[in-house]
Amino acid sequence: MESIMLIGFIFLSIALWFWAIIDISKSRFKKPIMNTMWLLAVLFFPVLGSILYFQFKEKFVSKEKRKFQPNFNRTELNQV
Repeated sequence: MESIMLIGFIFLSIALWFWAIIDISKSRFKKPIMNTMWLLAVLFFPVLGSILYFQFKEKFVSKEKRKFQPNFNRTELNQV
């Protein structure tokens, strides 16, 4: 019974770790250095770093939507 619980804990820890890494890579932080800092914290302290990241994520992540403003009227393309 103890081995099943240990395997379950390890599986959940690895899942939380990967989820945190993926979420960090997709998030837009207010300061770009925070992306690197959180990634290092999660890599060096997988369980504790992941839990802390998800607890304090709202303070560091920007809520603004990304602005997509492509410039399709470049003169280089029109001259060809």
